[in-house]
Amino acid sequence: MGRRQDLERRQTLLARFGRRISSETRLDSLLTLLAEEVRHILGADRCSVFLVDTARGELWTKVALGVGEKVLRVPLGQGISGFVAKTGSAVNVRDAYRDIRFSEDVDKLTGYRTKSILAVPLKDRDGKAIGVFEVINKIKGFFNEEDEGFLRLLATIAAASVENAMLYDTLRRSHLETIYRLAMVAEYRDQTDTAKHLRHISKYSAIVAAQIGMPYQTVEDLRYASPLHDIGKVAIPDAILLKPGKLTPEEYEEMKKHPLYGARMLENAETPLLQLACRISLAHHEHFDGTGYPSGLKGDQIPLEARIVSVVDVFDALTTKRVYKGAWSLEETFQYMANQAGRLFDPMVIDCFNKCLPQVKEILAEEQDTKTEEQK
Repeated sequence: MGRRQDLERRQTLLARFGRRISSETRLDSLLTLLAEEVRHILGADRCSVFLVDTARGELWTKVALGVGEKVLRVPLGQGISGFVAKTGSAVNVRDAYRDIRFSEDVDKLTGYRTKSILAVPLKDRDGKAIGVFEVINKIKGFFNEEDEGFLRLLATIAAASVENAMLYDTLRRSHLETIYRLAMVAEYRDQTDTAKHLRHISKYSAIVAAQIGMPYQTVEDLRYASPLHDIGKVAIPDAILLKPGKLTPEEYEEMKKHPLYGARMLENAETPLLQLACRISLAHHEHFDGTGYPSGLKGDQIPLEARIVSVVDVFDALTTKRVYKGAWSLEETFQYMANQAGRLFDPMVIDCFNKCLPQVKEILAEEQDTKTEEQK
């Protein structure tokens, strides 16, 4: 391919690059898209997109490990990417292992062999580095000045999208934290580890919804709305909610009103997310066979999202140690819930939840690792 043809090809790819990234607001998806597009345009074997974490003074990126991925963190100033982020200068290296700035950590982690590297900074509107494009191992020859100029151009185009996605991600996390705090008002009164319970409900609901094949935005709305399932408990008197012994029939009837109270608090909400939270609050104690409360709904009359929360709420209750009971094992819990399919729970949701066992174990293992780290 002649130089002119190569330039025309890159111009075509550049136009496509701008179109493809302009509509993506999800940070994870944008970073994956950027890495793949840049790798293809530059004719490189791999591309990594590092982002600056100002609070930690680090760069981070996700690297593939087997069938999963791991977040890799690099101190600002360390390694090629750290140098580029700190100085704002581009780096073009033909033999990485002969450059004193190169860190072998990623290669050791992934088993990959880095040879040539071209890295340029991603800068925000004020010219401050917010990340780094790093392309690795030119497929034919080495990266040249033309490649560097093209990568700088790609970085300029991508920076605005990355900055917007980072702002969107911050807003999303802020939204989730606000909902968690609101949900904790209800849960705090009768949960020993409120934050842990709410995290579990949120994560479990999302992975089951994804397994079912629900649309991405519905999965995300469910992730945020599910912690509000018991918000109606704020209206239940302490004498009933915190009673150590068995409730009287009258007290139990009052306790059964908390889905109605929650729905009243959330009704007429303007956002789809809180509308979803309202439906979940009202129906998460309904049973698949129609024996639940408050309305005795049956089967598909119960919103699917409420059927999902019903499953994960009971699962978390059974596998969590409480004052009045020990924690059930995963095997015991999954067996019990399988036995209740068609009675308490939607068999389809139970089937999908069973398929999520590896992810459930991963969530529990991460929590245990975090707890162990905090105790050190």
